[in-house]
Amino acid sequence: MEQEILKKVEDNAMTLEKIYTSVEKTRKYFLWMLIISVVVIVLPLIGLAFIGPWFIGNMTSLYGF
Repeated sequence: MEQEILKKVEDNAMTLEKIYTSVEKTRKYFLWMLIISVVVIVLPLIGLAFIGPWFIGNMTSLYGF
């Protein structure tokens, strides 16, 4: 009976290690998706906030509005 309990504990430890590895891979995946989303969406919007008024000012002065 003691051997069965030890085997179950070892099996649980192995399963827990596999789950931990899987969770860490998922965490890294979500981190990289967040970084890519920020780079692709947020940074261009910030750039547009600074470049947009300058560009509109140049275009209106060019066409005399």
